[in-house]
Amino acid sequence: MPHDRDLRPRLMTSHTNGAAPAPKSDPERRDATVSNPTVADAAAVAEAPAPPLITVRSPSDAPDAGLRSLDHYKRALPTWRYRLRQWMLPLIRWETPYLAYLQETMRTPWLDSYFAITANLGTHTFFMIGLPMLFWCGYASFGKGVIHILAEGVFFTGFIKDFFSLPRPLSPPLHRITMSGSAALEYGFPSTHSANAVSVAVYGVLLLRSPDNTMPESTKTLLEGLSYFYAVSIVFGRLYCGMHGFIDVVVGSILGAVISLVEFHYGPPLDAYMHSSSWWAPVIAALVVIVLVRIHPEPADDCPCFDDSVAFAGVVIGLEIGTWMYGRTSIDSFGGSAHSVQSIDLGALGWHIVLARVVFGVFVIFVWREVMKPTMLRILPHLFRLLEKVEWNLPRRFFTPASKYKVIDPGSRMDNLIPSVRDFPRVVQSIRHPTTRGRSVSIGPQSAADAYETLAYRERRRRESIGSNGSIKSKGSMHELREKSGDWEGKGATSGVQGHHGNSLHDFERMMGTGSVLASPSEEKGELDLTVGQQDEISEKEMFLRLIRPRVRYDVEVVTKLVVYTGIAWLGVGLIPMMFELVGLGSNHLRTA
Repeated sequence: MPHDRDLRPRLMTSHTNGAAPAPKSDPERRDATVSNPTVADAAAVAEAPAPPLITVRSPSDAPDAGLRSLDHYKRALPTWRYRLRQWMLPLIRWETPYLAYLQETMRTPWLDSYFAITANLGTHTFFMIGLPMLFWCGYASFGKGVIHILAEGVFFTGFIKDFFSLPRPLSPPLHRITMSGSAALEYGFPSTHSANAVSVAVYGVLLLRSPDNTMPESTKTLLEGLSYFYAVSIVFGRLYCGMHGFIDVVVGSILGAVISLVEFHYGPPLDAYMHSSSWWAPVIAALVVIVLVRIHPEPADDCPCFDDSVAFAGVVIGLEIGTWMYGRTSIDSFGGSAHSVQSIDLGALGWHIVLARVVFGVFVIFVWREVMKPTMLRILPHLFRLLEKVEWNLPRRFFTPASKYKVIDPGSRMDNLIPSVRDFPRVVQSIRHPTTRGRSVSIGPQSAADAYETLAYRERRRRESIGSNGSIKSKGSMHELREKSGDWEGKGATSGVQGHHGNSLHDFERMMGTGSVLASPSEEKGELDLTVGQQDEISEKEMFLRLIRPRVRYDVEVVTKLVVYTGIAWLGVGLIPMMFELVGLGSNHLRTA
């Protein structure tokens, strides 16, 4: 395939012997190539402005690599969505230096570990594992409400993320502290962590203040205080960890609070209506969810937000079908406990029975997942190839059609909501060493959205500098970034955390767009591997080569996830409670007259 040729004029230097000028290297590579101390103007070349880019199109219409970063979103998004994105983008850029100043002022090794670990309490993985236990331990009504608000939060934040395709605040100057390998691949606006945490906290506070709540006042006060602390800790942690900006967490928090208010006031009447209706009520609910999945906007980049939305869509479908079915069985201990506020007396049931319920329920769910997932991946590709022939294939970008592959590895990791059996050793290891295992401090572009924003901001600064005084203003020193990437585990002086609070907002702004420092955790040793670039600004090609590569996604994944997670929810709220009675773990003996 022909490529565009880069006809960028090369910088020349004069030689004393009158020979023709020799070409110098590209300014983006100057630190590596302009190193001859005998050349008198080497320093001047290093600080010279980048010459204008002149490109010649190849026979194909593919844009030159030097321009694709600037035109990417204009080409990838509809015009009206692109204009909305461009209207929002200055807010993300404006707040970045303030976020970097906040992070540098507050950072300590202990807070790094605390906020990295507690961020897991705001993920949908944490809730997906814990929510079924509410149904098995007699708090079905509360569990159903929490599933509703989390599913709505994940769907709507993912919808908005893919719609706007806005990047996270730039790194550098921010340092991104995380234990998640996929979070950096998502867009930043709005924050799903903030929406989840605030929605759960607000919903819990509303229930605590409800007139129907019979808890002692001291218990209510304690739980309400814990709810506030939980929400503030998660939301502020997203700022501290450099994963989100102010606008991200504010909009995410508002969205979470609104979702909880709607669920608290209108959820119970809707549940009662569903419970009293015929079979078509859960069917219509399932169809509505599928339509919402279908209208999920296409992102400009390969973002995993859609995957999480599909998984939670399956959970909601299984939840509605499972609770509707369970409410009509004679095994239902409280005549429709999934739609009532009654709960089981765990003390009367016996704590050994409660523990056995949890172990049994988790076992059934993992068996379902380990059996159904490979089965679907083996069967569906054949069906999808037939659908492709009649042009009924899945119309989404970044998903490989079935005609392009033969088989899918059954062990491939297609989601990060619920860990598989083979993930247990890694999970146990991270629990045994929570302060070091799995935590990384990353500086530099990690996703395509990061890279495009880094290049776009770099070009903006160049144009502004050339327009104002005809020369490039000095960039953030690489020495500053190297100093900030010192001892992240708290051994000795921690650069960038202690002793470097003198940086001004202007200093942080100068670092934006350099994109030259990268870090990643070593999976085997659990240590931090920090790579500092050798140039002030790495080239576009090198930047994209260093990115975290999104995994290959297949067209059959959407249906596979819908089936698997629909089954998980249906088992958790319907079939498993019925099975408790059959295996001697039931609660029918607690039925009151």
